[in-house]
Amino acid sequence: MNDEDKAVRRAGIGMMLLFWLIVMGFGVWWFQGFIDERYNPNANLDRIAEDGEPVTLERNASGHFVATGYIDGEPVEFLLDTGASLVSVPTTLADRLGLQRGATADFNTANGRVRGHLTTIDEIELGSLKARDVRGSINPGLGGSTALLGMSFLSRFDIEIRGAKMVLRPTGQG
Repeated sequence: MNDEDKAVRRAGIGMMLLFWLIVMGFGVWWFQGFIDERYNPNANLDRIAEDGEPVTLERNASGHFVATGYIDGEPVEFLLDTGASLVSVPTTLADRLGLQRGATADFNTANGRVRGHLTTIDEIELGSLKARDVRGSINPGLGGSTALLGMSFLSRFDIEIRGAKMVLRPTGQG
């Protein structure tokens, strides 16, 4: 085999390797999107909808209602929790959002008792629904960056759960 044949062979092997790397990269990208969609099927709630329109959420693959909303204009992933009294924000997320720490308080959570801080959140948005001056907690017992959207926000709206859907409406609508 001469030098020219070796160069062509190396180029062919390099192109084949590049092709498979691109295919594998595309597969990983697609699969990650698939996993993200299963975890948070409500990631793209419409912020352009008129204020006060009902918001319909779908359960995720684990049976929870997870949605992307906003705290003080910053995107936040929420786990809707009708069993939580307050909106509960992990410490790292509260620091990123610049939430002010108020009085210390003890919180009973699914993971036990935790000492955290009370706070007031200027504005929370979920789709077309907005609430101002929402009571919340900064909870060091929560890991990650998902906040619990508790009743201090949810009680301001009518909640209807049927099967795999939750509809939130401004109080008194339909």
